[in-house]
Amino acid sequence: MGKKLVLFVCVHNSARSQMAQAYLNTIAGDRFDAESAGLEAGTLNPLAVEAMAEVGIDISGNTTRRAFDLLKSGRRFHYVITVCDAANSQRCPVFPGALQHLNWSFPDPAQLQGTHEEKRKEVRKIRDAIKEKLESWIIEVEENRVPKTNIPPFKIGL
Repeated sequence: MGKKLVLFVCVHNSARSQMAQAYLNTIAGDRFDAESAGLEAGTLNPLAVEAMAEVGIDISGNTTRRAFDLLKSGRRFHYVITVCDAANSQRCPVFPGALQHLNWSFPDPAQLQGTHEEKRKEVRKIRDAIKEKLESWIIEVEENRVPKTNIPPFKIGL
């Protein structure tokens, strides 16, 4: 059986989706192939780059891209997981053929306030929460305990 294809989506593909992609490919790259995209293409968040480097994962060379470009290209994923807040997750395109659409709400690092060190501390918390969620989700998937989505597939152009 081949790898499960996973797409992580956030608003700008600058932090949360990038961290989730990197973690899944690092933790379970033998079973999953993760990609990421944003509702809009943004600029890679330097705090996310720093936070991931602290745990030995280099995302500094990653680029950002738009989820709609992947949709238009006809890319198919087993799982599409939004990692933005619930309101923004509703803006995410529905990818036909995905087994499951999930929303994991994490704070947006771009919206953090405070000094550089205060923001970095909060990004570390977000990074760690993403890793924790991924680890439990991987177990659920492997044990077939992931609830099925109720989002029906649709045909492009309807």
